[in-house]
Amino acid sequence: MANTTWMANHTGWSDFILMGLFRQSKHPAVLCVVIFVVFLMALSENAVLLLLIHCDAHLHTPMYFFISQLSLMDMVYISVTVPKMLLDQVMGVNQISAPECGMQMFLYVTLAGSECFLLAAMAYDRYVAICHPLRYPVLMTYKACLFLASGCWFLGSADGFMLTPITMTFPFCRSPEIHHFFCEVPAVLKLSCSDTSLYETLMYLCCILMLLIPVTVISSSYLLILLTIHRMNSAEGRKKAFATCFSHLTVVILFYGAAIYTYMLPSSYHTPEKDMMVSVFYTILTPVLNPLIYSLRNKDVMGALKKMFIVI
Repeated sequence: MANTTWMANHTGWSDFILMGLFRQSKHPAVLCVVIFVVFLMALSENAVLLLLIHCDAHLHTPMYFFISQLSLMDMVYISVTVPKMLLDQVMGVNQISAPECGMQMFLYVTLAGSECFLLAAMAYDRYVAICHPLRYPVLMTYKACLFLASGCWFLGSADGFMLTPITMTFPFCRSPEIHHFFCEVPAVLKLSCSDTSLYETLMYLCCILMLLIPVTVISSSYLLILLTIHRMNSAEGRKKAFATCFSHLTVVILFYGAAIYTYMLPSSYHTPEKDMMVSVFYTILTPVLNPLIYSLRNKDVMGALKKMFIVI
């Protein structure tokens, strides 16, 4: 029904045209190879991390349960945009139909929203572990972790179901060229010939809530964590707590920084080139960096990895 409405609303063309990254590059073939390598790295790193968490009994803890959810999100996240972009470059086409565009938009918005809330759940987990260690096994049971993770996926899906149908039912009668490498909501909205100011305001308010609630949880959790660490007598305990929190805060800053730029800064700060560079950062580079951030500074993960190589 939504597809029929869209087809009736637009005039003269039936597909969007993704302008993509490669038209901006002087060496598109080299860029294509680099992105393909990064894509394979992201998939392999996250797959290995998922395998380690599943197979090693020492990693069957709430913290690693949430990290496994993050790895799963990152694998799907990068797979939503990169394969289509690379295939278009190899095949010499750059078109995407309305249903494909809508599906890509829905998956992207869902995963981005889910990750926003998952990072907050991970901050809460660290707060309980460090500030209330004796109550940690009681508060962070498997059922509690499953409930928090399910809530993150549900809230992300709600965001996708809300934004995607509204965006895709606007009348599109301008140029079909999307100045991006995937169907991101702000880039698609620019093609509409109707007044989208009210929707953009509502989307802005929605994004504030999507970011404000998790950021409040994260900020409060880490403020309390820092106060607890400051009162610790054990230097080894402080070092371990700082290492764990540093990894998570690095991921938070990378993800939320890009999200704030994309959805909360005024349009005067945006250009198609800047938007694509920021999108490359959090859709392509972040899935590759997250496993490295969590594994290289983590003795448990590195120990599990060494055990796996010994077994092999």
